Amino acid sequence: MEAAWRLMTAAPRSWVGSLLAPTARRLFSTGVPNSFLVKEPPPPKVVDRWNEKRALFGVYDNIGILGDFKAHPKDLIVGPIWLRGWRGNELQRCIRKKKMVGDRMFAEDYHNLNKRIKFLYKRYNRYGLHR
Repeated sequence: MEAAWRLMTAAPRSWVGSLLAPTARRLFSTGVPNSFLVKEPPPPKVVDRWNEKRALFGVYDNIGILGDFKAHPKDLIVGPIWLRGWRGNELQRCIRKKKMVGDRMFAEDYHNLNKRIKFLYKRYNRYGLHR
């Protein structure tokens, strides 16, 4: 009896696949995908907590207290003379280098330093933070 009822209420073949025939598909999304992609967290990294950099971190922080303030931590920094205990951007660093060791530089290095200063000067004046 159900089969006969289905035959009588079924849509004609010309309607199949058109908007007039009832379909089981949804015309909207419920927002829930069929399958979930679950990523597992990465395994924890093995970190050496006592490598040289970590072991010596902050070793000179209290040099003034323990050393009767005879040495300042910036005096213990090893590096170029124009960078010891100083901070600034690249243009300021290049100008400082030119002022401090420019007379002792080779001609080609001095020329390249001047070109870099010229480029950075234009760049900072065009796109600097003060703009």
